[in-house]
Amino acid sequence: MNKEIMPSGQPGLVLGPGPKGWWDTDQVSSPQVLREPDGTWKMWYYGRDATFDPMIGLPSGRCGMAVSRDGVTWERIRGPLTMGAVFEPVPPTEDRFDNSHVGISDIYYDNGLYWMWYFGGDQTVREVSGPSGSIKFKGIYMRPGCAISRDGLNWTRLEGPYRGAFLDHGGPNDWDAMFCSWPRVLKDDDGSYKMYYHTINPAEFVNSVGMAVSEDGFRWEKVGQILGTGQPGSFDERGPGCRHVLKIEGQYLMFYECPDASYHYCIGLALSDDGIKWRKDEAGEQPGGPVFCHAPKGSGRWDSLAVGTPYVVPMPDGSYRMYYVGIKEGLDPELSARSQGGELAVRHQIGMAVSDGPNFRKWRRWDE
Repeated sequence: MNKEIMPSGQPGLVLGPGPKGWWDTDQVSSPQVLREPDGTWKMWYYGRDATFDPMIGLPSGRCGMAVSRDGVTWERIRGPLTMGAVFEPVPPTEDRFDNSHVGISDIYYDNGLYWMWYFGGDQTVREVSGPSGSIKFKGIYMRPGCAISRDGLNWTRLEGPYRGAFLDHGGPNDWDAMFCSWPRVLKDDDGSYKMYYHTINPAEFVNSVGMAVSEDGFRWEKVGQILGTGQPGSFDERGPGCRHVLKIEGQYLMFYECPDASYHYCIGLALSDDGIKWRKDEAGEQPGGPVFCHAPKGSGRWDSLAVGTPYVVPMPDGSYRMYYVGIKEGLDPELSARSQGGELAVRHQIGMAVSDGPNFRKWRRWDE
């Protein structure tokens, strides 16, 4: 195990890249956190090391696990796969949707098993235009998959109908033609399931969230797009991306990351009475409604460009913890030198914020 000791003066930061020889020395992203009945904590996340294929222009690659006694100080657990990972792509020779990269995007415990929902991409290469220019991108046609485990370390994939995936991206003229990825799955009170995912419009490079429903968690039917871009000048002008959906006192809450026009990311909140029709909440402390924002621009802090991929954990005292990814403004020299740019030229790290008691609209960084 490797105990993480974070530098002082970095409010919120709880997990950085791994030490030499581990699978996550370049990036750690998308924390999925469970507080076990005995009070211990487990975190699953995705990332990569310097040898992972740079044509996959996301911080995804493999997945790993860490444990904690308090949810603040974490120890990596060495898994059975490459350099200590617990989940990784299948070999490129296998004709599956996830043979180039994978990333965990949801986890829950049910009927004696851990259920991991993840996304994966194949070996297809497509030229993608984005804010930093045009690059050749492998694995962009992403789909959602599912795996199960008894211990959180050893995983077995479940086989969906789309080359292993449980949902397919749309056709050339559909709103989700690029991908349907970062799935979050909510098992509802009646035993049915709701899957929330997002995609990117490649022409305008904006995000939008869609959903699918299922009676058994295996056979899914798309509902369509449910949440889109904000007004010009808003914190979510370029549309919602990764999100966490949970149910609190009968109301559905969606905490979602979203970039503004300058690609600075904050976290917003949307509400729903049925989990299908959503309305953006504008009661946050920040102008326009975000409930949690990146650190001040120009501050040099580790999360001054972006906060995203929120995962909210209810606490026994009625408060909440939010685990998230932060990114610093400016390119990381080491990462930029060996990448095509984009997300691989900046470093993802994992942080935590705490709510103001039961007020899930007001947050502060841990140790701030």
